[in-house]
Amino acid sequence: MSIVTIVLLIFTASQFYWAWRAYHLAARTFPARDRRLAVCGAVLVVYLFVLAFNFGWFGSRGTAVHLTLTDALLAAPFLCWLVCSIIGFLLAILFAIPQGLVAAGRKLAAKPELASPPRRQFLERTATVATAAPFVAGAYGLLYGRLNLETTTQRIRLPKLPREFEGFRICQLSDIHIGPFMPAEEIRKYAAIANSLKPDLTVLTGDFVTFDPTTQQAVVEALSGLRAPYGVYGCLGNHDAWARVEDSITELFQQTGVRILRGENVPIVSHGESLNLIGVDFQSHRRFGPSPAVAHILRNIEDFVARDRVNILLSHNPDTFDRAAELGVDLSMAGHTHGGQAALEFISPEIAPSRLVTPYVAGLFQKPGGQLYVNRGIGTIFIPIRIGAPPEITVYQLFRG
Repeated sequence: MSIVTIVLLIFTASQFYWAWRAYHLAARTFPARDRRLAVCGAVLVVYLFVLAFNFGWFGSRGTAVHLTLTDALLAAPFLCWLVCSIIGFLLAILFAIPQGLVAAGRKLAAKPELASPPRRQFLERTATVATAAPFVAGAYGLLYGRLNLETTTQRIRLPKLPREFEGFRICQLSDIHIGPFMPAEEIRKYAAIANSLKPDLTVLTGDFVTFDPTTQQAVVEALSGLRAPYGVYGCLGNHDAWARVEDSITELFQQTGVRILRGENVPIVSHGESLNLIGVDFQSHRRFGPSPAVAHILRNIEDFVARDRVNILLSHNPDTFDRAAELGVDLSMAGHTHGGQAALEFISPEIAPSRLVTPYVAGLFQKPGGQLYVNRGIGTIFIPIRIGAPPEITVYQLFRG
């Protein structure tokens, strides 16, 4: 049984569960049977309409690059409901287990005190709070968390850094994912923020589109206002490959003065000294969706690493870091993970979905041979929420040492 089938079965079961809960709520709110059935019938019609709209039963829709009324009123609430209802359902099952054990123990041991009203009420109230928590968190992530931009300043010390680059500033944007919940006008705002940080160099680390290739022109235009004295460079991500826009979006960017590095390097020169900037397409040591596994990570740039200069690698996938450090890449800049997007690392560092894919979820990592910073990106994927992983623009300040 595939993962998709399992998720669909859980989703179906969760919808029946919430329908049952809704009916019991309606029974308490509307004692009259006819009125109760009328209200439940109206809610069911609305639900089926929203379900049909989001599953494309009214025909396929292209990806909007501006927030439309239907996306705001029909798509966003449903996508949020989709995840929160499943999590709430699983939590309800989890809390039903101790309630069932208490009830079974009472019957087997014939001890009425096990079913005391205070104990039963405590379990019921705890279960209610727990099952409601995902919906509160989802609303927060949709309305605030995904828009709460953080500008992170990261001091990077590099032993081989030329004095001419002391204090050099690099601004990184990643994981744009243009769409109705990361519209073109929002991307322009982030580009303006990046410019206001006055970087010497600006870099983009992939996933400009999600699945729809027709959105590539809009995202390039939205980012065309980026400016930096030493230029704007980038690399491509897995979604750019999945949408099959690698060649076309590279050409579109070139027309705006942005150079996408695809297994190549370029010197960043200042007063006769230089940094070696390298960029690669998405590479993974394991099969990732439609992307096949790469037998030898970063083999295509091994000859570009300069031992006598500072090497900076733009690689969408942070998993290239291990090999990059072995090759002598001083600083890797990546994205891809969205910082977990829905992470609860303030509770425990291990609670982040991206940890199922990579140990490099967000922030700075160091190991002999190099350093890696994983940017959380500004866009979202599948569900337009961010919890514990706010969108991020990173500014690196380079220092000798």
